[in-house]
Amino acid sequence: MKMIELLKKLTQTPGISGYEEKIREVIIEELKDFADYKVDTIGNLIVELGEGEEEILFMAHMDEIGLLITGVTQDGKLRFRKIGGIDDRLLYGRHVDVITEDGKVDGVIGAIPPHLNVRGDKGTKPWYDLVIDVGAESREEVEALGIKPLDYAVFKKHFAVLNGKYVSTRSLDDRFGVVALIEAIKALVDHEFERKVIFAFTVQEEIGLKGAKFLANTYSPKYVFAIDSFACCNELTGDVALGKGAVIRAVDNSAIYSRSLTRNVLKIAQNNSIPIQIGVTGGGTDASAFQHKAEVLALSVPIKYLHSEVEMLHLKDLEALIKLIEAITFEL
Repeated sequence: MKMIELLKKLTQTPGISGYEEKIREVIIEELKDFADYKVDTIGNLIVELGEGEEEILFMAHMDEIGLLITGVTQDGKLRFRKIGGIDDRLLYGRHVDVITEDGKVDGVIGAIPPHLNVRGDKGTKPWYDLVIDVGAESREEVEALGIKPLDYAVFKKHFAVLNGKYVSTRSLDDRFGVVALIEAIKALVDHEFERKVIFAFTVQEEIGLKGAKFLANTYSPKYVFAIDSFACCNELTGDVALGKGAVIRAVDNSAIYSRSLTRNVLKIAQNNSIPIQIGVTGGGTDASAFQHKAEVLALSVPIKYLHSEVEMLHLKDLEALIKLIEAITFEL
């Protein structure tokens, strides 16, 4: 299935906030035969279809959470800081890929075995007490491996298709959104529009919506949609569930999104027999950067285990989301 192959390709490509070069190159490779594109000053990748004074904007962020290398100890271990929202519980005893200018190096974040835990510590070890071990015994060995401060690391990624229906891997947030925009562009590129339809793959969302804020100084769209994750599922998110369709993310920690736009999108989904859910979750999206100047809404698929190594989505939800983006473009 081509969509699964594209999901795997994009999720396997590293690119934390501020270091999106590699993932941007992969997206360009996917789009270059279909549509013209440009890269703005901050690094957002933009595709524009159609012409006209009115604008509609769809955004998906291409950055991911990860670790920034901040220094090297005398005995060859790597100090780091977190980039984006990473639970310290997920760091302990993990394999990572250290991304250098010339490639990648295997590393691990070690764990004290229970046999040696003489203090009986049971609490979560904070990130600042952890180091990445790349098998080096000195700063010189680390340098010989091509690693230096301001390189970065990501969790080593395993891609799994579960029961033929689900995909589980790290960085589905927001590479599924990237897939949705790529597929929508390919489907829409040969159509004529009387307004400008803008697709933006944004940078630095995980550290404060930096790419979207830059776009808000460039464009003045009538409608703005962020294609981003819907953290699911617990008492906060109500009846939203995997496998029941795309999600209108009506409220989160960053915005109460446009109620009139919500009603319009619900109607479009119903008219096109697209399975749709509506819900409330935490976090924020790029759309909130435009809330002062446009009608904004976040469109999603429900994702279990968000910001972990085992993020999970239902493939049919992603298919529904792509159809919804295409229908909105024609009918809104």
